[in-house]
Amino acid sequence: MNAGPIKDLGRTFDRVADAYDEGRPGYPDEVYRALGEVTGVDLDGATVVDVGAGTGIMTRGLRARGARVVAVDPGEPMLARLVSRSAADQQAGGGAGEDAPVAAVLADGNVLPLAGEAAHLVMYAQSWHWLDPVLSIAEARRVLRPGGSIAGCWNFHHASQAEWLADYEARLAQAVPTYWGPAVEEWSVPPIASAFEVVEERWIPWTRLVGIEHFLLDLRSHSYMAALSKERADELVDRQRVELRAAFPEGVLSVPMRAYLAVGR
Repeated sequence: MNAGPIKDLGRTFDRVADAYDEGRPGYPDEVYRALGEVTGVDLDGATVVDVGAGTGIMTRGLRARGARVVAVDPGEPMLARLVSRSAADQQAGGGAGEDAPVAAVLADGNVLPLAGEAAHLVMYAQSWHWLDPVLSIAEARRVLRPGGSIAGCWNFHHASQAEWLADYEARLAQAVPTYWGPAVEEWSVPPIASAFEVVEERWIPWTRLVGIEHFLLDLRSHSYMAALSKERADELVDRQRVELRAAFPEGVLSVPMRAYLAVGR
């Protein structure tokens, strides 16, 4: 699933940074509870490296729970949104981890510009599958303190739980050559667990209540959509909008989701 050079990846997501920031879902509380339970790391006061932080979805969740976060990403526009959102949260007042500005680092997750033994937790939220599976984990081990943990998590549509969602994914698989998701028979979770010596995996079901337009912003934020021409992407989004509005005229979707969490220590 590795998509190639990290600099190319940064440019891909830079093109959809607005959609990513506005459309991507956050993580349910249970993910953070499970993260603390499985890793043994108390997030309140912990130093966490959020690798592939994007616009800061996981970063904000960790900071709200008191963590000091170093956010690493190869995309400058993505990090700019992370910093501006974090500054707004700081002004509004938040958890203990939000008292200080977030440390945002423009860098490749395969070569972390961080000192050794600097972190309690290295986190890959929706990102590890873009990295080199060997180099990235070696770097994570290098920057971890003794007893620290590595964790990866992903949000997925639970398409088998709703016919409309399975149909939505099937339309994407048919129309987008580089689509990768539950409508593809060989699709599976990123194999991060195979990189760990000690691992625990959890699946956490949850439901996302979201308006159709925000759901379609999420669609635009995916790499397989960013690779299309603007005209082709608009055409696909318009088609999905028509189908979704026919099925949900009130304009609100209840989307079955599941979060996958893998932890190594």
